[in-house]
Amino acid sequence: MSGTDRKKHLGSLALIAPLLVFIAVFFLWPLATMMSQAVSDTAVLKLLPQTAAASRGWDPETPPTAEMKAALAADLQAVDDRQALGDMTRRLNSAQAGFRTLMSRTTRALRSEQVPDLGEIDERWDDPRYWQAIVGALSPTTDRYLLAAVDLERDVSGEIVAMPETASANRAIMLRTFWVAALVTVACLAIGFPYAMLIASTDGWKRQVLLAAVLLPLWTSLLVRTAAWFIILQDNGLINTILVGLGLTGGPVPLIFNRTGVVIAMTHVLLPFMVLPIYSVLVSIPDNLMRAAASLGAHPMRAFLRVLLPLSLRGIASGSLLVFMTAIGYYITPALIGGAGDQMISSVIAFYATGSANWGMAGALGIVLLIVTILLYAIYGRLSSAEERRG
Repeated sequence: MSGTDRKKHLGSLALIAPLLVFIAVFFLWPLATMMSQAVSDTAVLKLLPQTAAASRGWDPETPPTAEMKAALAADLQAVDDRQALGDMTRRLNSAQAGFRTLMSRTTRALRSEQVPDLGEIDERWDDPRYWQAIVGALSPTTDRYLLAAVDLERDVSGEIVAMPETASANRAIMLRTFWVAALVTVACLAIGFPYAMLIASTDGWKRQVLLAAVLLPLWTSLLVRTAAWFIILQDNGLINTILVGLGLTGGPVPLIFNRTGVVIAMTHVLLPFMVLPIYSVLVSIPDNLMRAAASLGAHPMRAFLRVLLPLSLRGIASGSLLVFMTAIGYYITPALIGGAGDQMISSVIAFYATGSANWGMAGALGIVLLIVTILLYAIYGRLSSAEERRG
């Protein structure tokens, strides 16, 4: 590479360096942190190193040995960080109920100079189930959160099994999230495709007005738009007032705190992401194709199905992908407009992140959504490549 080419290359890198730094700091770093939290589990190991050494080779089906009890007692006596002890207790209690009271009673008893046998403090220390929870949490890495994100867990033998139905509902909420996102995508397509055709068929100031109408939601805060729908969809809101005033219904139609209101509000918010990709494809299709089909005797519907629709499939696929991927991560709209049975997986992630400070579960659920998004994008890429090869 010559000196001139090298300078041009370095100049190009210098121009995009701020963008690369921004992506690395505000996207890649948080993403890596989230993924590491989902597989990291050091809350128990960092406080119980002697217990980890004493429990190597222990048969989970047998009672704990005296060495294991003595090591645990020594580890608990050495703990001086109350917050770390609380984190460990929460971790163990999530694996085996009863650890909160057990740890509280044990730590109080171990404050005396005479260290009693743990079994004398509480008979649960002779129960293998509590030691199975401790030994299972001693590894610095775990797949526990990732399995729990889809309602799975490992049994005593290490096999992956389904959680009890009363233990978790992450899978049901995940399926509900995908179903709501699919409904919103279909609604956006049903409204957005005809509207995109209308925009593409006009020109001049009419096209600018139609484009401004669909772009207007993007210029307004999401919270403001959702609050507006909260008012419009109420029993005494604009829609029900019109329906009752025209005599179309005998009373208010339930449009809020249910699935219908969520779909309506999310469709309004996400409609531009469907209209704009389809419009960008439709304006590139020559106008004379439909006229040529009509001159050859094709019915307008047949011409649409055989000519216009196939040529616009790339825009439809792009818009549907954008809407679906954006919809599965929605939080504000379902939280304000939907009921208890309409909350999506983002609400569960927010609860784990801020309500219970369980960053491992929040990261695991985020990874599931990320994997789904990557798979959808990969499928779209394969379909686009296949279409280009056929073209």
